[in-house]
Amino acid sequence: MAKVLITTVPFGSISRLPLEMLDNSGIKYLINPLNKKLTEDQLAEMVTDFDVIIAGTEPITEKVIKRASHLKLISRVGIGLDNVDLNAALNRGIKVSYTPNAPSKAVAELTLCHMLTLLRSVHLSNSQMHNGKWNRFLGKRIENVTLGIIGLGRIGTQLIKILKGFGETRILVNDLEYKSVLDQEFNLEWRNKEEIYKEADIVSLHLPLTHLTKNMIRKENLLTMKSNAMIINTSRGGIINEYDLYDVMNSGHLSGAAIDVFEKEPYNGPLKEIERCLLTAHMGSMSEDCRKNMEVESTKEAISFLKNNILKSEVPLEEYDLQKQCL
Repeated sequence: MAKVLITTVPFGSISRLPLEMLDNSGIKYLINPLNKKLTEDQLAEMVTDFDVIIAGTEPITEKVIKRASHLKLISRVGIGLDNVDLNAALNRGIKVSYTPNAPSKAVAELTLCHMLTLLRSVHLSNSQMHNGKWNRFLGKRIENVTLGIIGLGRIGTQLIKILKGFGETRILVNDLEYKSVLDQEFNLEWRNKEEIYKEADIVSLHLPLTHLTKNMIRKENLLTMKSNAMIINTSRGGIINEYDLYDVMNSGHLSGAAIDVFEKEPYNGPLKEIERCLLTAHMGSMSEDCRKNMEVESTKEAISFLKNNILKSEVPLEEYDLQKQCL
């Protein structure tokens, strides 16, 4: 009987459908018994006799893959692939699939939530009122600021669609590929990243973690931003150097930041000391519908694979090539 290891937690708590799908297919499964994000060593110990991993963001490294002697498929719950050693999997004939479309709306909405929170100082008001302080913060509306969006993939594009309802906001954008189709629907200003850092009141990042984006934003980039500017990262930890961000904000530069993703999770770093830095626990995809869809889609891929059917969302070869260039 085929065996599936479900490493991502929670799983099946919003809807039992993915678990029922596995049961109805006669597939034996184990849900991460530690009920937390696994370390490399913990996963390496656990993975030895499973055919499929339904995976979250835990590190599926070459070490883990070497221990997984029966592994044939990694079905990723989500879109990010920086935690999976794709080429180690390829070398051992292990397929990798993901759910690239499912998280887009939820992550875009959380990004908007962070924008509104920073602009109106909701996080600061909440913190101060819990400490007995009454301070009515003066803020700004989205329509009256300049937004800089770096990365126009699924999530960046979804964010622009949502922002259309807020009026004629000035939006500066940057992507590796110019997408003329977006200009037909939205009033966008294409800029290089350096221009966005200098001109935007809020910079929002929507990028994969690659050798090109690792530590892409460092102290020198942050210091080119307006002193009262804000930065948001709901994409991948490691794109903003967290220690540089701490140093810059601790010096008084930047009026706010919102970070949902971290280089090492769970996060326990110095940004916790900066009150005006809003921190959330990698919650971008954690809406009920999004989580359910990701779990169902990744489970469908696992079942389909074990029934010798073609994967619908196999990771494309260009992602493997990108990783070969090394983070």
